[in-house]
Order: sequence, then structure tokens, then C-alpha cells
Amino acid sequence: MSGFQAGRRDALLIATGTYQSPALKPLRSPRQDCEGLAAVLRDPAIGGFQAEQLVDARSYEVKRALEQFFRHRGRDDLLLLHLSCHGIKDDEGLLYFAAQDTDKDLPASTAVPAVFLHDQMARCRARTIVVLLDCCYSGAFLPGVKGDDYVQVQEELAGHGRAILTATNRTEYAWEGDHLEATAPQPSRFTGALIEGLRSGDADADGDGRITVTELYDYVYEHLHRSGARQRPLMWADLEYRVTLAHVAPVRAARTPRPAAEPPPSATEAPPPAAGPPSPSAEVPPSEPAPEPEPAPESLRPASPPPTEPASAPPQGLFTRLKDAFNGEDGGARAAADAPAAPPRQRARRGLDAMIRVEFPLVETALGTSRDLTLDTAAVCDRCQGAGATAVSRVSWCGQCDGTGTSGPAAPDGAVRDCPRCQGSGVRIPSPCRLCQGGGRVRVRRILTVKVPGGVEHGTRIQFAGEGEVGPGGGPPADLYLEVIELPHPDLTRQGDDLHLTRRIPRAIALRGGGIEVPTLDGPKSVRIPAGLRSGQTLRLAGYGTRHLHDEGRGDLFLHLDIEDDNDGSRKGR
Repeated sequence: MSGFQAGRRDALLIATGTYQSPALKPLRSPRQDCEGLAAVLRDPAIGGFQAEQLVDARSYEVKRALEQFFRHRGRDDLLLLHLSCHGIKDDEGLLYFAAQDTDKDLPASTAVPAVFLHDQMARCRARTIVVLLDCCYSGAFLPGVKGDDYVQVQEELAGHGRAILTATNRTEYAWEGDHLEATAPQPSRFTGALIEGLRSGDADADGDGRITVTELYDYVYEHLHRSGARQRPLMWADLEYRVTLAHVAPVRAARTPRPAAEPPPSATEAPPPAAGPPSPSAEVPPSEPAPEPEPAPESLRPASPPPTEPASAPPQGLFTRLKDAFNGEDGGARAAADAPAAPPRQRARRGLDAMIRVEFPLVETALGTSRDLTLDTAAVCDRCQGAGATAVSRVSWCGQCDGTGTSGPAAPDGAVRDCPRCQGSGVRIPSPCRLCQGGGRVRVRRILTVKVPGGVEHGTRIQFAGEGEVGPGGGPPADLYLEVIELPHPDLTRQGDDLHLTRRIPRAIALRGGGIEVPTLDGPKSVRIPAGLRSGQTLRLAGYGTRHLHDEGRGDLFLHLDIEDDNDGSRKGR
């Protein structure tokens, strides 16, 4: 499929719904999850992936498939892994993915350890790997995450270009659907939202025709929140670039926000019949073959009802257009001429960048950490899809700026001023959407898991592209900046990547030598003091400083020693 980055696009979907152990109840959704998501990913108009499925396999078969999937990859390959199964924990809180032959009491030998998946990803040469986990406790897979007393995963993903979307946090369960008592298979809520966001194109928040990892997560989070699901998806990503998972289907992408001109009403439009739809023979003479109709506009397709027109609008045009679209009267030209023009839509503007200041202790800035951040931000209004108007509102272009949303010449600094009449939207909305009050966006609260690399300093700002608020009118999301506030350590002082510590030692140790315990970032450490040490001398502990941000290794810890005073205030050992 054109438009994607170079390299292969491969997906592996693993689903386990039947289990030999009675302790693991059967799941109806995994097979449905696998088939539905595979169909969307394989669609050349959407995902363009080569997708393989593995359903109800044994643990060794799942491990073999995972190892083969990540082997012999190129740097430009995009790999997507989806797991739908039971998630179980052992007594130490480690996460395992259940297979058909899993014994809940023997997870290490009969299930697939999460650390096994970590290892395969770390060895893979592909620059971009996306993992979708739909199982109970799937949030425990996130690196560095700690949940309750039984959930503790310390392994971290190696390298850049990794993104993980999980169905739940550390201690929640993944729900199978709206009606668990139903016998018909149905996708789980998490995977169902993934499928719907990709298939409908609604996950394309900025309207650029592409669905990125971040946009898909935002869509799934809001979808589950609105549905009342008792689970909170999480996302962890270490990406320095936008990863496109799918394109919006052509039928959606073909929509235009503003037509070039309003087509005039057809002079030959006939009134509707008195009752019932006419037969094809009444519209096209039998002696002439019926012309091939052009595809009907999206608003006239039988798959979805036509949009409701205002009560004051005459119904004849709509009925005639429906008749022409389905029966092909006067060829496709007649249907195209009578098709309603796309209504005006307010100008989509980029959101405003935001910066948050987060405090980190010295040990976290020095060695690195992951942190869950709760963000109050703006998302596209689900009710109006960013339009800002109700379905029956007669939106018109602003008469003062003619729909441009700008007013007058640019300011001396080059900034463009918003039109004072429409406030930059470019339209007039008589009946604004009640949910967003015409702004096209609503306030939401979301969780963003960020990874802070070891070696950052106080005042460092980290950019998270596209993680800020959605702009007015459903415009592109802004960037979020995180400013690191390093909290002082009670004993250690930082200078670059080196740490400094001052300790007073007894006079006897300075004269005869001995050992003392000093604090380090790695915990207390015993240090041997040589005999005959003089006050003010410094000992160097190599590799006990902070990590180098742009290089391997760590700085040093410098121990500055001072000898205790005599009773009369003089010093010994000078």
C-alpha cells in the first residue's frame, strides 16, 4: 500500500479462548478479536499489513511463533503484535500469557512469560514494534510498573521505537463485551474499539488521513470511557517519530470540508411520486440500456440513513436524489449534479502546546524512570466529531472573513489574527453542539505513561509530539513538554554526571585506617579509608554517579573527607 514508510508491515495475532485447565474459564472473544482485527489490518485501503493468526495454540507453539516473528527483521520494518487471552500472575507478581495447555499453578513451564516477549523484542532489529495486549492484568507488562503488592515487573524494553497499548491497568480485568450472558461471540471492548477506530477512520483525530499509534490510543481510551467499561487502557511509548498504523478508508477520506461552490438545484428535477418508489422501467425506457450509475454520495448510501434535513427544507430533492442514485436515471451526472454539497465546517486549528513541571528525586533523574501522568486536556467532541454544530444546524460561512477565519493583514511579528466575528472558526453556527458548545472539542482526563531517560538534569524539557490538546474544530493535537524538576538529595550533590559527598571521619580512622559506610544511588556502600589520610582529601568511586544521557556508562562519586576536631578545636593529621 502506498503512503506508508519503507519496509515490511507484518502483524501477528495470537488468540486463546479455550483452555484445558478448569481453573481458566473459556473466553468467547479472542477468536472474534483475532479475525476482526486481522481483516482490518489486511485491508490494503486501511492497514496494508501481512497478518498471521494463531488461535488456541499450546505454550510452546506460541513461543515458537513469537521467536520466528521477531527474527531476521530489517530496520525499517513495522511489526504489530496482538495478544488476546487470559493474563495470570505468579506469587511474585510476574505476568504470564495463558495458552491452551497452561496450568495456573505452573505458569513458568506452561504459560508464556512476559519477560520472554521482552527478550524477543530486545533482540529484534526492527525499528518500530507495536504491542496490543488484551488480557487481564495486561498493564503489568509495562516497564517499571508497580501495582498492588503482587504486581511488580522490573524489566524494561530495550531500544527506541517501542509502543505498548494495554487493555487494563495492573489490577483490572479485561471485559469481554457488553453482554457476557450472550452466546454469540463478540469482540472484547478493547479490541472492539481498536477495530472500530481503524475501520471507521474515527481514530484519525487530526483529519490528515492517517491513524497514528497515539491517535488510536486516544480513541480507544475515550471509547471505553464513554461506554462505561470498568477498565482503563494504558499506553507506554518510546517513539521519536510518528508511527502510522493505518490510512483512513477512501470513502471517508473523500469527504471535503468545504466545497468550491454551491451547485445550483437541477432545473429538471421532477416531484416525487404520489406513493411508493417508481420501478426502473418507469424511469428508463426499455429500449435504452440503463446507464451505469456513479457511486452515490456517502450521505445517500443504503448502509447508513441519510442525514436529517431541517423541517423547512423541501423533501422532494432528497427523494429524487435517492431515486436517481439507486436507479441510475440520467446517468451518474444527474446524481452528481443533485447531490447535496458538503456543509461548511469550521476551520480546524492546531492546539496550544503545554508544559508541565514534574518533580523527580535525584535517583530517578540520575538512573531513569517511568511515570504515569494524569493530564487534563482537550479531545475531539464525540457528538459532533469536531464540527461544533448539531446535525440540523444550518452552518454558514462567516460573512466577514469569507470562511478563512482570519482578519486583516498579518501582525508585524508574522502572526495571523483571528476574525473577531467568528473567533477564527470561519463559520457561523446557529445551533452549537450542546456537548462542546460549538468548540468541536471537550475536556477529558487521560493517563500518559512517560519514560524519563537516566542522566536528565534539572530544567531539562522533554517533548512529546502530538500528546497535547486537540485544537479547536478538531484540529491537530499540540505537543506536550515535560520540564524536569530535580529534588535535592539529603547527602549527595550533583555536578553534571558526577556526584559529591562530604563525610567527617573519626581521628582514629584517619590515623590508622578503617571502613565507613556512605550512601550512593545504588544503596549504602562500604568504603575503605587508607591510613594516614589528611583532612580535605578526596576518594573517587568510579561508576557511582549518574548515567550519561547521550553515551554509555555513568559518572563518578567523589567522597570528600574531613577529620573530626580535637577537644581543644585543633585538627590532627594536618
